[in-house]
Amino acid sequence: MKRQDYLSWDAYFMGVALLSAQRSKDSNTQVGACIVDPNNKILSMGYNGMPTGCSDDRMPWDREGTPLDTKYMYVCHAELNAILNFSGGSLKGARIYTTLFPCNECAKAIIQAGIREVIYYSDKYARTDSIIASKRMMDMVGITYRPYKMEEKELILEL
Repeated sequence: MKRQDYLSWDAYFMGVALLSAQRSKDSNTQVGACIVDPNNKILSMGYNGMPTGCSDDRMPWDREGTPLDTKYMYVCHAELNAILNFSGGSLKGARIYTTLFPCNECAKAIIQAGIREVIYYSDKYARTDSIIASKRMMDMVGITYRPYKMEEKELILEL
């Protein structure tokens, strides 16, 4: 008899995004993303971090201070990293699972890449201008977005 308690595709891919987030060195916010094709094949993953070659030890991770002394001018977001990490052909028609709703900058990259659906774990910044602009652009071009629906499953990974 076939096992019945296996993970759904959404749970599987959001799990990959959540696991990817654990690679982030940001002490405040860890974000992960997983891009999947229409056939449920993982195309790419990413997490929020400094650009390749920029030392995590020398770059600022602070949230407050002058712009050049905070992380915001430097960190690559998980969604952008997942798009940039993709080395195959096209992302057209793909969907992206992300642990935090994409900001306006990531939304632009998602649109340009041809990704058609965003599944997000948290939308805690929904009232900010960045997220309002993100949703406005996605609505304009027909990208669908939806919250991830929890499945009441608990997995414990011992790594």
